[in-house]
Amino acid sequence: MHDLLIRGALVHDGLGNPARTADVAIAGDRIAAVGASLGDARRVIDADGLAVAPGFIDPHAHSDFVPLMDEPQPFKLLQGVTTEVVGNCGFSFAPLTEESAAEARLSFGDLAAGAAIEASTFAEYLARVEAAGPTNHISALVGHNTLRLTANGNAAKLADGALDEMRRLAAEAFEAGAAGLSTGLIYIPGTYSDRDEVVALAEVAHGFDRLYTSHMRDEGPALEEALDEAIEIGRRARVRVQISHCKAAGTASHGKGHVLLDKVHAARLDGVDIRGDQYPYLAGGTFLNALLPADVRDGGIEVFRARLRDPDEVERLRAVATRATDETAGLWGQTTPEGVLVNRHADPSAVGRTLAQIAGDRDPWLVVCDLIERDPTAMMVVTIMDEEDVRTIMRDPLIGVGSDNGIPEGLDHPRTWGCFPRFLGRYVRELGVVDWPEAIRKMTSGTADQFRLTGRGWLGPGAIADVCVFDPETIGHDGTYEKPDVKPTGIEYVFLAGAVVVDDGAFSGERRGRVIRAGSV
Repeated sequence: MHDLLIRGALVHDGLGNPARTADVAIAGDRIAAVGASLGDARRVIDADGLAVAPGFIDPHAHSDFVPLMDEPQPFKLLQGVTTEVVGNCGFSFAPLTEESAAEARLSFGDLAAGAAIEASTFAEYLARVEAAGPTNHISALVGHNTLRLTANGNAAKLADGALDEMRRLAAEAFEAGAAGLSTGLIYIPGTYSDRDEVVALAEVAHGFDRLYTSHMRDEGPALEEALDEAIEIGRRARVRVQISHCKAAGTASHGKGHVLLDKVHAARLDGVDIRGDQYPYLAGGTFLNALLPADVRDGGIEVFRARLRDPDEVERLRAVATRATDETAGLWGQTTPEGVLVNRHADPSAVGRTLAQIAGDRDPWLVVCDLIERDPTAMMVVTIMDEEDVRTIMRDPLIGVGSDNGIPEGLDHPRTWGCFPRFLGRYVRELGVVDWPEAIRKMTSGTADQFRLTGRGWLGPGAIADVCVFDPETIGHDGTYEKPDVKPTGIEYVFLAGAVVVDDGAFSGERRGRVIRAGSV
């Protein structure tokens, strides 16, 4: 007798094959069988009218310390997501020394979900998450910004021996189970690096068969050059490449979605194993300080804040932000004050308002500099994409789905609570941008293969029983930028290694996730 039987569902195998009506039997933590009339089980779920798929895999998450929150956080399980990859955009919470941990608290502490950022090795970080008990499975990348911060501080120029130390720390992280190396080349201190530096670290990843993920140096005016850099790094280091949150950002770049795809396909024909991920929204979310030119952050947080208190420096930065056409300019020229929604700030009166609303009759540039000076880790939701580009990129088989979620509290981007159901409800069911089998493949085996998540991402005998059962007629998410934390619709059951964690649409309350160390299951 099986432990659990999902009876009469429309089964998507995760490999892109046409769906078929069948039963899915689970024994222990594995799929036992998929087929007709599979017998009886200790529990039978009647799935007539429902679809069953492998649990969705999010390759681009910032849930690094979410497992350390006091209460279990089911915001991903309620989307059907069973596995998240954290440590993206160059930001991981290890390896850190006492000194770099203090700087991390100031630089990207808002990503820590209120947990204490402490000095630790990568192995200690994973052990800490494991001991807390993740709500869903967690795989972790080691971040270039963190490696650089620990080996070299926030200085632009690498000190003697710093690169060797970064390579040593990266190897130590891979030995502990890090899934790959991530960069965030628009963020300090990663923006100070050159290609040779990143190649030197990616070569260490190659030695462990780990991949390289990149929040590229630019996603707008210098999109082509940034892609060329990522591709060159992949070629020289001989690593798999994942382009994070693929987009053509800013009004001047709208229509360039096909340019991104053309370069990705050309690189694959040239021998570089490159893919990407995307979230189904027109707005992104990041630090408010990303609006400013990169050089403002050279020297650490206090130097940064002092610059923003200097009227002459503020005007110099304005000139760079409004005239430059490359990655040095920041995001200021790629959006408008109406397109910037402040969603995290030490001043509650700023939260939930656009920069235009906050500024009123005042100069928006002076207002945003003041907001950042008062809270350097403030966050924003920023509208920078075009709908046709989103759909063009989405159609491509090399582009998967990644949420780029933040912390599941407050006024975060709606992608935190609803990315995957929105993709299926809006872009698959309503608009037909991709069909159902391909959509499921993008969220399952396509990502599992790229990140070497063995046993996950497909439904078949022997696969790990991470499973999502959903209603294709109702799946969706009604969250907005102003009211994002709305529960998705249509997710009926979710299983983690055979354990029911979402039952008839309700979270069980149990922390049943595992830490996935690279090379293990």
